Amino acid sequence: MTQSTSRHIAVIGSGIVGACTALALIKDGFQVTIIEPRQPGGEQAASYGNGAFLSPASIIPMSMPGLWKKVPGYLLDPNGPFTIRWRFLLKLAPWLVRFVNAGATRSKVACTARILSGLLASAPARHQALAAANGLSELIRQQGLLYVYPDRQAFAQEALAWQLRLENGVQWTELDGPTLQAMEPDLCKRYTFGILVESGGHCLEPGSYVQGLVNSATTLGAKLVKAKAQSFHIESGRLLGVSTDHGMVHCDGAVIAAGVHSKALAALAGDHVLLESERGYHVQVALPHRAPRIPIMPSDGKMANTLTRSGLRASGQVELASIDTPANWRRADILLHHLLQTYPGLNQGREQLEIKKWLGHRPSTPDGLPVIAQASATPDIVYAFGHGHVGLASGPMTGEIVASIFAGRAPPIDITPFSATRFH
Repeated sequence: MTQSTSRHIAVIGSGIVGACTALALIKDGFQVTIIEPRQPGGEQAASYGNGAFLSPASIIPMSMPGLWKKVPGYLLDPNGPFTIRWRFLLKLAPWLVRFVNAGATRSKVACTARILSGLLASAPARHQALAAANGLSELIRQQGLLYVYPDRQAFAQEALAWQLRLENGVQWTELDGPTLQAMEPDLCKRYTFGILVESGGHCLEPGSYVQGLVNSATTLGAKLVKAKAQSFHIESGRLLGVSTDHGMVHCDGAVIAAGVHSKALAALAGDHVLLESERGYHVQVALPHRAPRIPIMPSDGKMANTLTRSGLRASGQVELASIDTPANWRRADILLHHLLQTYPGLNQGREQLEIKKWLGHRPSTPDGLPVIAQASATPDIVYAFGHGHVGLASGPMTGEIVASIFAGRAPPIDITPFSATRFH
């Protein structure tokens, strides 16, 4: 730990990014207060229900060349992997226009992939170190991640994505049908080609992991305030405190790491950011009698299949709608359908399967990059949100970046692309 400092930092949000940031700040000697209205790692958090992947290969943005041709289909197909609810189309239009434009050319996508690689290349190792330092090593595994396809032709359809991964140092091993079946005997035999990314890892229980990190932060001296941040007390360009629904938290620095709820707080700190909820779903089968040995991403289902401590989880889907819109559980049923097709053995005794469904809100920017920067209203407020599909994996690096900003040293990577002013 570095020499103690008198600065007191309020971390707004206790998801994976907030938890990692709090620990990084404590390591640098800052006083830390975590402001969170609900249970850290609870079911309300995006961190709770994600796919649990820690993948250096997750550098490909959602927006890719030719996407604009598919948008009408997304509006019309309620069963596709990406859907947009009609009545929110006008509200989402500014985000959607930037989203399509962000992936309009190969050069734009290649640039995004390079930037995300800086966040994700060391993700498994950073999580292993973080878990070990906080007594949570049993929750992080590095067994590799497996991407499976019906055949090589299906793999070739994603050639751009894999070429960009190769350009950014991601290595893999190709597996033929027999090798794939020997490695994953419960996998449906229609998959005859696989890509094994050996450097990939996963978390055995993301909710418990986040809760454990927050518990560790409080053990190390952080204060946990169960409240909702509402506004900032700023005078002469300096932060004096964070106003909550349970009173003022006096501090001279703050981190906005409140996921999808960060948009309103950023506006109060002087920045209009394009941030929307990419509503994601998962289904989880408790105590499955058939399951993958390592996490798998089937190319046709586009879902992360991960055996967690609570069961076999299939997570994915993208639904653009208001955060307050009731869940469309048909989206989860689609995931269950794919899961039963991917592991046919689960259909034996299907009526006895104990199935849980979940909906969460990925905080997503249109260009696929998070916002990690100082606020326009005051340098005392730092943003750490908008990580979309890579929040879990990029948590430790984001925490280190935020701590470096407050400590006045150079961040471990170039953070220029994460500026909040890029949306102005």
